[in-house]
Amino acid sequence: MANFPRAALMASIGCVSLFVGHADAQTAWRAETLLQKMTLEEKLGQLVQRAGGRSKALNSRLDDAELERVRAGQVGSYLHVAGAEPLAKLQKVAVEESRLGIPLLFAMDVVHGYRTIFPVPVAMASTWRPESIEAAARVAAVEASSAGLHWTFAPMIDIARDPRWGRIVEGAGEDPYLGAQLAIAQVRGYQGADLSRPDTIMATAKHFGAYGAAIGGRDYNSADISERTLHEVYLPPFYAAAKAGAASFMSAFNDIGGVPTTANRALARTLLREQWGYQGVLISDWNAIAELLAHGVAADRSAAASLALQASVDMDMVGAIYEQDLKSALEKDPDLVKLLDEAVLRLLHAKEALGLFDRPMQYHDVRREKRSLLAPRHRELARSVARESIVLLKNEGGVLPLRAENLRKLAVVGALASDGLSMLGSWRAQGRAEEVVTILQGFERAAPKGLEIAYAAGADPRNDDTSGIAAAVELVESADATVLVIGEHFDLSGEARSRADIGIPASQLELAREVLATGKPVVVVLANGRPLAMPWLAEHAPAILETWMLGVEAGPAIADVVFGKVSPGGRLPAAFPRASGAVPLFYAGNPTGRPADPDLSKDTARYMDQPITPLFPFGHGLSYTTFDYSNLDIDRERVAADEEVTIAVTVRNSGSVAGDEVVQLYVRDPVASVARPVMELRGFKRVTLSPGEAQRVSFRLNPRQLALFGLDRQWRVEPGRIDVMIGSSSADIRATGAFEISKALVSDVPATAIATAVTVERVASGHE
Repeated sequence: MANFPRAALMASIGCVSLFVGHADAQTAWRAETLLQKMTLEEKLGQLVQRAGGRSKALNSRLDDAELERVRAGQVGSYLHVAGAEPLAKLQKVAVEESRLGIPLLFAMDVVHGYRTIFPVPVAMASTWRPESIEAAARVAAVEASSAGLHWTFAPMIDIARDPRWGRIVEGAGEDPYLGAQLAIAQVRGYQGADLSRPDTIMATAKHFGAYGAAIGGRDYNSADISERTLHEVYLPPFYAAAKAGAASFMSAFNDIGGVPTTANRALARTLLREQWGYQGVLISDWNAIAELLAHGVAADRSAAASLALQASVDMDMVGAIYEQDLKSALEKDPDLVKLLDEAVLRLLHAKEALGLFDRPMQYHDVRREKRSLLAPRHRELARSVARESIVLLKNEGGVLPLRAENLRKLAVVGALASDGLSMLGSWRAQGRAEEVVTILQGFERAAPKGLEIAYAAGADPRNDDTSGIAAAVELVESADATVLVIGEHFDLSGEARSRADIGIPASQLELAREVLATGKPVVVVLANGRPLAMPWLAEHAPAILETWMLGVEAGPAIADVVFGKVSPGGRLPAAFPRASGAVPLFYAGNPTGRPADPDLSKDTARYMDQPITPLFPFGHGLSYTTFDYSNLDIDRERVAADEEVTIAVTVRNSGSVAGDEVVQLYVRDPVASVARPVMELRGFKRVTLSPGEAQRVSFRLNPRQLALFGLDRQWRVEPGRIDVMIGSSSADIRATGAFEISKALVSDVPATAIATAVTVERVASGHE
């Protein structure tokens, strides 16, 4: 690590020793002993994950035939199952009636909550508060584990720079540094400090590769990106998750440059296993091994099984390739037996790490399940995280907050205002629409005595039905103010929900036009799963709140912000484009030889028919108060390889109400061996400030956080000047400075996977 203590570097990444496949002596002895006793069929069985039901009909396939499979040792795991009692019966068969008594793993997509559904992940990323995201994942683990589950297929940590891709709703947006920090938080939340505790579940970092780089934003499509972009942008969150102890990874559906990641030996076995040292479980995505035939890299099912095993994929999700065809591959190539044994051992170690060999029934306490699900403290946290997720995009003329005491009638308009199902998002685990406090209900509950809340659906977000617009307009005209709820129905974002046109759906935009034409005070509340191209709305709506899909406490959280109980403090984790044709769009682009210039008489890298800027930039978010930045200080001009540099700034609430500011640190290497982005996020901190209060926010960087993926495929820190920018968004920089790296060095850690240490100190009045 070249003059920098590895322990310190691992601490800066956020590494915790939860589970990376390394077993203690007892675990290793037990796993090795079991392996020696296993028949080939039993080994293959450990690599098989079967669907115990469907996502909307859990446990529906757990019939007598499945029990016989378990008795015969032909299954290692089930997904689409849940419930402490039914899964206890299945586990009992595995540990008491199968020959070797190996326990099963029970899995589900617990993406942003189990029964208590939190905001969708892109919304939680808008909090820019890792501790809140960790707390939400902890609640999800407590509830899911109480229902018999050991394993979630989350977090999704794919970087997404094209909002046409429907699965942008499941991740942390466009930036690898933000994505890496939120990945660490979720792994910690799901797995806790000790994976063997009964209230923890295995996290899955997915989808390993560059799934978010799908060409055209079309789900499952190829990714064709440079090796540098792969290593600098798409892989760092996975490195961070691995070092945080993520118990499992999932391979992606797509290919990168023609090599499907499920069969990508260089990526999975060489990079992940050998270079990164990761020895957790690697599972395929749904049927992905079988799909190697469709990719055109396997001639038959046996060849597909061989390719996946060579790439170190340990478990076949649902596809039955390992179950039915790996045996013939082993007969053709006996060298695969060693790889099979390695895969079996990794799965056995995972079960050991969960404590399943010693306490197989600890996840099946029916009383704990009843106490845990939707517990009051869980709903309270869901409301808090939902409030933190809301982003104020625009507030012209100080329309917000609405003063409820000054209103006699408030119109709530838009079908999404009463749609509990959409508030749950596309991955809802065991969330129930009837348990959601809708946006309409939130306002009804929050309204003081004497304030009438009136509702009209206006237009259907699922289709072109606009027959209710006239009644909605009539209501708006009779009200003192209107909350207009528009956006996307939940089924317009998520897996296989790519959209070529990411504008506001036509019926919703027509409703907005008619409501805003009344001239009455209107607050637009957006409910959606992706950044939207909405130039007309951004120009004409005086106030816009981005609320995404906020889960079971959506209504109270939005009412809290609209009525000013709390000031919005969320920030965008991905830019909003001006048009669908302007994507991919991201702040950290390279400058090019002819940087974009608004002057159309110059030939530069821009569109002729659109401004060069995003509609709302990365990191953007307003508040009900204002913040001043002052006294930027960089504690040294030159930084050696074994040194760190501290960059500090004072932030003061210069307004009249309390509020949250997200202080953002960006850097740039202006002269390097390869062109560097115009700016890159390297630190952030969300701080809460009372009126007049000031805090000193300090960021501590080490040179490895400025490394680039060099021409020789090594992480290189090059000597020279580094520009520093601190501000309220990527487009709102308040202070700048620079320091110099004095000497070149080589690193072995992706730069954006290293966490920047941040400290905050209160500043006494007059002592900035």
